Amino acid sequence: MPNPKKILDDASNVSGSMFSIFSGIKEEITSIVKGRVDEVLSTLQLVRRDEFEIVTEIASRTRAAQEKLEEHLKELKGKVAELEKKTKS
Repeated sequence: MPNPKKILDDASNVSGSMFSIFSGIKEEITSIVKGRVDEVLSTLQLVRRDEFEIVTEIASRTRAAQEKLEEHLKELKGKVAELEKKTKS
C-alpha cells in the first residue's frame, strides 16, 4: 500500500512546480500582450497619458506667459498713446 505521506509530498511538489510554471506563463503572456498593445497604439498614432500631461502643462505655461505679455503690451500701448498726446500738445 502506498505511503499517504509520500503521496501528499508528491502532490505538494507537483503543485509547487505547477505554480512556478503558471507564474512563468503569466509573465510571458503579459510581456506579449504589452508588446502587442504598444504596437497597436503606435499604429493608431495615439499618445501616452504622461506625454499628454506634459504637453498640457507646457500649453498652460505658454498660455499664462501669453496673457502676461498681452497685458504688458496693453500697458505699453497706453504709455505710447500718452506720449503721443503730450507731443501733440
